[in-house]
Amino acid sequence: MTQTGRCYCGDITYETHADPVWQAQCHCRECQYISGGGPNYFMMIPEDAFSYTKGTPQQFSRSDLETPRTRDFCGNCGTHLLTRLPGRPLLVLKVGTLDDPKTYTGPEMAIFTCDQQPFHVIAEGLPTADKLPPPRD
Repeated sequence: MTQTGRCYCGDITYETHADPVWQAQCHCRECQYISGGGPNYFMMIPEDAFSYTKGTPQQFSRSDLETPRTRDFCGNCGTHLLTRLPGRPLLVLKVGTLDDPKTYTGPEMAIFTCDQQPFHVIAEGLPTADKLPPPRD
């Protein structure tokens, strides 16, 4: 499956040529900062199936964490595009950046529900995990 996406201002565009490995929604506190308060909807894709087609994102990693994630974002409009996981061949692609977000068929699980806020909605019957489930490669 080929999908394309971009940041809000269009300075950065990308494409991916793989089916998602996993789709989920994350309620962790870090994702709440990035999403503006709600859960973060994402799909994990193989790193080697992803490329930027226009522009170069800026990156941010917290220096106070032992194994920080690296977040790619647009330096102009600030859109968070994806997260790179240390030592993993997968990228966490943000669904809101897809040109056609309807291709996201919905989360398979809600994770980090330990940080869920009272106003966050989890679909009835969706599996949940208090923290992070075992890795998927």
